[in-house]
Amino acid sequence: MGIYINNAQQLFHLQTKSASYVFQVLPSGYLAHLYYGKKLRSGDLSWLLKTQERASFSPNPVAEDRTISFDTLPQEVPVYGTSDFRHPLLQCRLQNGSTVTEFIYVSHRVEQGKPALTGLPATYVEHEDEAATLIVELQDKVSGLRIELQYTAFEHYDAITRSMNIVNDSRESIQILRALSASVDFPHADYEWLQLSGAWSRERDIVRKPLTYGMQAVESRRGSSSHQQNPFAALLAPGSDEDQGEVYGFSLVYSGSFIAQAEVDQFRTTRLSLGINPFEFNWTLEAGQSFQTPEAVMVYSAEGLGGMSHNYHHLYRERLARGKYRDLERPVLVNNWEATYFQFNADKIEDIAKVGQDLGVELFVLDDGWFGHRDSDNSSLGDWVVDKNKLPNGLEDLVSRVTNQGMQFGLWFEPEMVSPDSDLYHNHPDWCLHVPDRRRTEGRQQLVLDFSRQDVQDEIVRLVSDILKCAPITYVKWDMNRNMTEVGSALLPPERQQETAHRYMLGLYDVMERITSSFPDVLFESCSGGGGRFDPGMLYYMPQTWTSDNTDAIARLRIQYGTSLVYPISSMGSHISAVPNHQVGRTTSLEMRGHVAMSGNFGYELDLTAFSEEEKNVVKEQIAIYKEIRGLIQFGEFYRLLSPFEGNETAWMFVSPDGREAAVFYFRILSESNAPLSRLKLKGLDPEADYRLVGGSDAFGGDALMYAGISVGEKLGDYHSEFFRFERV
Repeated sequence: MGIYINNAQQLFHLQTKSASYVFQVLPSGYLAHLYYGKKLRSGDLSWLLKTQERASFSPNPVAEDRTISFDTLPQEVPVYGTSDFRHPLLQCRLQNGSTVTEFIYVSHRVEQGKPALTGLPATYVEHEDEAATLIVELQDKVSGLRIELQYTAFEHYDAITRSMNIVNDSRESIQILRALSASVDFPHADYEWLQLSGAWSRERDIVRKPLTYGMQAVESRRGSSSHQQNPFAALLAPGSDEDQGEVYGFSLVYSGSFIAQAEVDQFRTTRLSLGINPFEFNWTLEAGQSFQTPEAVMVYSAEGLGGMSHNYHHLYRERLARGKYRDLERPVLVNNWEATYFQFNADKIEDIAKVGQDLGVELFVLDDGWFGHRDSDNSSLGDWVVDKNKLPNGLEDLVSRVTNQGMQFGLWFEPEMVSPDSDLYHNHPDWCLHVPDRRRTEGRQQLVLDFSRQDVQDEIVRLVSDILKCAPITYVKWDMNRNMTEVGSALLPPERQQETAHRYMLGLYDVMERITSSFPDVLFESCSGGGGRFDPGMLYYMPQTWTSDNTDAIARLRIQYGTSLVYPISSMGSHISAVPNHQVGRTTSLEMRGHVAMSGNFGYELDLTAFSEEEKNVVKEQIAIYKEIRGLIQFGEFYRLLSPFEGNETAWMFVSPDGREAAVFYFRILSESNAPLSRLKLKGLDPEADYRLVGGSDAFGGDALMYAGISVGEKLGDYHSEFFRFERV
């Protein structure tokens, strides 16, 4: 079942395959957190809670029990103002101006399966027996506010999700100042903090450091989850690595501004919390209305970071991503962006597609520049009509010319943006995010459309849908190339302006839901200057994301390795581009670029017509091999072997779910004179089975491959890679 309730002790015990999460209703009606960690047997666990009277500086809300202070009590719903001085889960301003609330247990219920979250992306079940959901209701009797805590235990997927619904049962409006999705109080601070940080074209570096007194946090205030930080954080037992040690992962299913933080207090306990960033957030909750927070996904692993990643990969690939392409192998594509940028015509596109078809490419993607009068990035966003100067016979003709080559056709959009030089902006200058009497800051010479408005949402749905209806388009790259400034809406009153950013996300999610459900046969890929919105919220609508605008093979080792901590390989777009690389100027071999790009959803982002015959033969072989192994790459178990953050070598591998097949990739950045001999230990194989190297005749024991390893790195030269395929005998 996954949820066990001890009614005598009013204790709730959520269980997954390997984890337990326990909390209790105290006699006072407060919810106390008891335990989160390795799976425990069900029973009376109330003895796990220890309370102790402290100094008068830790006040006592229950006069008859001086051992209880919110300043020290591990809590499920921490709020500010009645003796908890740490950061709260929830904070509201009432009509009298106070921000004091106190939530008392009212009731609970258990549902099989998992209810959807209104207007928000979230994990789901396909059958009720996959999960169980506990809903606990609490009330602040003075204000009339009520909250519903929703916990879902995915027993098989080994994850617990949390969210909160805030209901205003009073007759007056209140202001929500802070509404996070999860808060967990840990009994000590002997952890390391891990985050994924970076910048445009340098996304998701792994940053790890010991916890210390005070606040440790990552956040975005950009209106999107951002290149700079990812809506994820983890606590690790000291010394934890890929294969051993306790790891607690916290991931937020949201694409807007967020915060994830750990607060170490005076007693060296740790409060981990995450949710919508309270910076510049304020929500007026009218009488009778409710507010739903995004979903937090919590994963506990006693098998290190690798165990945590496997749980996230399975859950996000199978019960967050949706639609036709969730379980389908993704096509090999060629994108014309770095081949032509804005300078192309129908003949050039057809030439690239023809060469691509000869080499085995299955999908051609037309990138930016096909609409309006867009010969550079200074115009036409919002005018989703074909540029007849480039495509005089229209998009339908170009699609026909490409599909006649035996290729599918895909198209780039940037629906959330508008150029000041566009008909849409001239006709509707109030449709962008802006503040009266303030300049409208441009980024990439564009502004952000106000997706909090229903009229904007409806028009974008119409414009995109009209294009997708005009021709057999089977793929869409949905881009977003700047963050929010002057975050205001012309339709919201002054007291609601700080709702704009979240209303934007709700509007965007609605637009994506309407478009993706109307075109179920289209493969949608999200993008934000590459990896600027690589988050679980996007994966709910689009099963893959362009991982980074940086396609350099060496840079991609760190980017793809860091991304894999949380996100499944099936979600990562990874392409071969030309050299010298357009982002860093580095030259790497076509072989190494191929091995890196084949470790994701494979494609090319260059001019195929410029290849020599020798290069075409290499590409043809790459594509043929990838087609043989792409099911393994996209849906197999992924194991990290050597970290690019720790040395000169990187390695990872994929193992099929039945353990019969494995693909291993090894990369060395710089060559070393008279280097020591290297052996690479594999993972995930059957130690009792024998494996044959594809193309050879010798058999190797699975135990020897994992515990002794294979020889690698013997060839000289910088930027070296090797690829191995094994089949169980």
